[in-house]
Amino acid sequence: MVNSISQSWRELYPFESHFHNVDGHRMHYVDEGPRDAPPVLMVHGNPTWSFYYRNLIAGLSDRFRTIAIDHIGCGLSDKPQDYDYCLQNHIDNVCNLVERLDLQNTTLVAHDWGGAIGLGALQKLRERFSKIVLFNTAAFPPPFIPFRIRVCRWPVFGKVGLQGMNLFAKAAVTMATERPDGLPQDVADGLLAPYDSWSNRIATYKFVKDIPLSRSHKTWEVLERIEAGLPELGCMPIRLIWGMKDWCFRPECLDRFESHWPDAVVTKFENGGHYIVEDEPEKIVSLVREFLDAAK
Repeated sequence: MVNSISQSWRELYPFESHFHNVDGHRMHYVDEGPRDAPPVLMVHGNPTWSFYYRNLIAGLSDRFRTIAIDHIGCGLSDKPQDYDYCLQNHIDNVCNLVERLDLQNTTLVAHDWGGAIGLGALQKLRERFSKIVLFNTAAFPPPFIPFRIRVCRWPVFGKVGLQGMNLFAKAAVTMATERPDGLPQDVADGLLAPYDSWSNRIATYKFVKDIPLSRSHKTWEVLERIEAGLPELGCMPIRLIWGMKDWCFRPECLDRFESHWPDAVVTKFENGGHYIVEDEPEKIVSLVREFLDAAK
């Protein structure tokens, strides 16, 4: 139950909840807009959830079927304590939902870990996808890991800090935005709401642990495989939208995507941060609508 902080955020997220069963666990998702319209599948990262996409859902659902998922362990989905929270399982869960909803001609929209998860699903179900929109993300073995992320992996400190004190998600609502006044309180409350206890923060910690530091980590191979398949996607309409002040998915990540997709349309927000969809919501909605209309 999400009830330990202010509930004012709920007015910003007035969407009907849907649930899909994944190996006995409930996976929450939003499904707004005409069912016969082209689908837009939004895949979040860590430590956000489908709430991060609320402005895009509201801004696109008049003409598109907007679907925003919560990964197992995140948002309003179940948060099992003995689950294998690894990249491949998150990819398989997205594939499962796409097939269950029988999505066709789908646009993938992804951010943060959602890039690797969403692109992994797209590569597996290539015939069901037609366009790509990415915000500050990666889909390759990490070219660098910021010290503040490495600290979160330290034994004992990482688990107590992230799962016990919620330091990762709490820090993100200030460190991931470049808004001069920070995120409004109701937005910050919404981003934090599902992660209100030790058990509810299990995936926040596990996502960080799943960042591979070397080839010995099983997720490294998954990321290598995803990157190897990126050039084959270059024929698709692709829009890359980047907050250039992101300290995590820095401009080098954008450069790496552009090396695989030289024809991608790129928009850079020089003063935007990692939570670029929060930093520039009106412009983002306009850019994505424009891209979807032009790429029909």
